[in-house]
Amino acid sequence: TAVTFFHLFLAYLFIFILFTDVMTKIAVVQLKASTDKNKNLKKILHYISKAAKHGADICAFPEFMMFYTKSSQTPRQLANAAENINGNFVTEIANAAKQNSIMVVGTLYEKSTKKNRVYDTCFLVNQNGKITRTYRKIHLFDALGFKESDKMVAGSKIALPLRTKIGTLGMLICYDLRFPEMSRNLALAGSEILFVPSAWIKGPFKEEHWLTFNKTRAIENGCYLIAPDQVGNIYCGRSLVVNPYGKILLDMKRKEGIGFVDISLQDVYQTRKKLPLLKNRRPKIYSKFKS
Repeated sequence: TAVTFFHLFLAYLFIFILFTDVMTKIAVVQLKASTDKNKNLKKILHYISKAAKHGADICAFPEFMMFYTKSSQTPRQLANAAENINGNFVTEIANAAKQNSIMVVGTLYEKSTKKNRVYDTCFLVNQNGKITRTYRKIHLFDALGFKESDKMVAGSKIALPLRTKIGTLGMLICYDLRFPEMSRNLALAGSEILFVPSAWIKGPFKEEHWLTFNKTRAIENGCYLIAPDQVGNIYCGRSLVVNPYGKILLDMKRKEGIGFVDISLQDVYQTRKKLPLLKNRRPKIYSKFKS
């Protein structure tokens, strides 16, 4: 009957949609931020528009995209230049996201209640211009001769992953990469794509560390790593997109600009099925270990 054929059609359509390999276009911006916030904002808005024109679903920016902070800048000066999440800097970016119907991952120096200290904050804006998630960096880079805690205050919690039209997204920032517990917890909470806006500082073996951590976090969690990085000044560049099996799909080397890559959640599902690291964990045994 016509009704039976209609139901069969719907069933086949559902199966087709379920197994169709839907691709998502990611735009990654490798930025050389200046000390001028307004100049950087104009550049950011240009990249958002460019990403949308190339059909990207989301545009990701690096850590400290708001402005470059020289070592001579005092904690007070940084705090005075910082903004709230609903300030002009993020509002302009959110408006651009809405105008271009594109999601944006960005960062800002966010004002805090602690005197002369700011948060290093990552935010996600959806295609309607709404801020849907924020994360304040919990691991401050107090290592290798640097001390971010002189100017910043650490966040106190990991932001829950957010289900979006392109997949379930988790957020961490730069130095967080060195702490596997964080990405693992985000993966266990459902993350399929991890965004890691970074400003990875140059130094002996630092690029090797950067490549290794991004690939390892992707492999051990069976997820994509999207890691836009700062370039120039004291930063190494090498913005990356790594697939769930550890293959580098995009490496932007040391050139400022925008890169594009197509990803598929089917790669996450298939990798986690073939290499079920999350399922093969033995947390009850781990918890019995006393150091």
